[in-house]
Amino acid sequence: MTERLPAADLRNMVAALRAERTAMLGFTTSLSDDEWTAPSAAAGWRIADVVAHIGVTARGIYTPAGLRAAFATSLEQLNEDPVARRRDWSRARVMAEYQRASRRATTLLDVVRRTPATRMRVRLAELGRYPLGLVIGGALVFDHHTHLRHDMAPALGRLVPPTDADRMRAVLTWMIAVLSNQVAQAPIAGLDARIALTLTGPGGGTWWIDEAGVLPPSNGAVAAHVTAPALTFPDWGTQRSSWRDSDVTVTGDTELAARFLDAVNVI
Repeated sequence: MTERLPAADLRNMVAALRAERTAMLGFTTSLSDDEWTAPSAAAGWRIADVVAHIGVTARGIYTPAGLRAAFATSLEQLNEDPVARRRDWSRARVMAEYQRASRRATTLLDVVRRTPATRMRVRLAELGRYPLGLVIGGALVFDHHTHLRHDMAPALGRLVPPTDADRMRAVLTWMIAVLSNQVAQAPIAGLDARIALTLTGPGGGTWWIDEAGVLPPSNGAVAAHVTAPALTFPDWGTQRSSWRDSDVTVTGDTELAARFLDAVNVI
């Protein structure tokens, strides 16, 4: 249902992906060997495994191996096998794949966004169909941003790397597109009226949601209005934490909003 959403700013996504790649390289090269093999906040994965996962994801953008993602029934399960195969790789080998794959994926995005192919809709496992340019840019910026700031840095007790409005806009564009498909494909029980979701701060905005997914911008009445800082959405919006423990404000029909918020789980 992504055609209901505003077109993604792919030029911004290229810049955002480059910035996230630079942040990831800066972070990982500063790690000690003990930190490299330490547990991350992603269940069952070490810091090394998270980096391997991002490298595999980037590599799948431009290799036939990525076709498996189109027909997989579970994206999370699909992510596990390649990480397991790389668990015995050296740090140098994991980093070499990440650097090469992320560089090539960024270059491909910059080329694709200038061609009609950017609008070609492709399937991504159970998440539905999206324009190719959005898949390349949105998914990779989201992956970098969320893993680095919510799975890696906090697990090591390190300062969370800063972000900016352009990168947050890219992250939120992808998350809202996925959320729209998820709601449309598996309607939330009891979501029988419109909800407004406002994410404040860098890259934020307001989106209107009903049982069919995310709606075009509207000034009409809503049954409930959910407001939260944009910076926190990648955390509670992926169920890494509970929205109830986050800075989320609800006005209007609180029961309706709670049913919606309990169901939000962008992967």
